[in-house]
This record gives sequence, structure tokens and C-alpha cells, in this order.
Amino acid sequence: MKIERLIKMANDIGNFFNSETDKEIAAEGIRNHLLKSWDPRMRKAIIAYCQEDGSELSSLVKTAVNKLAA
Repeated sequence: MKIERLIKMANDIGNFFNSETDKEIAAEGIRNHLLKSWDPRMRKAIIAYCQEDGSELSSLVKTAVNKLAA
């Protein structure tokens, strides 16, 4: 899958969770969604993108992806 598609999907998930006022809970929700719903190759690609550049990811999604990588 192309990284552009993964970026859009991750940001869409982030937009859904952004309504949560506690951003730590929101980031954890995104992390859990990526962990449960995304194929390991997709997770690996978005983690690599976030660590190399990440400029097109929202700050909330970056936080979630960093939690996923840890």
C-alpha cells in the first residue's frame, strides 16, 4: 500500500479521535486502532514514515504512532 494512502487513513483515524478532550486517551485510542486493525506491514510503514519525516501526519497521530513504535 502506498504511504500516501496510509497517511490519509491515519489522519482520518486521528480526526475521529480528536474529539476526545484528553489527548492522551485519544492517542491511545489511535494506537489501539492501528494495532488491532492494521496489517503489520502497514504499521511498519507508518512507523518508518513517522520516524523519517512525519510531516504530513497530525501531531496527535504522530504521538500515537510513536506510542505504537515503543
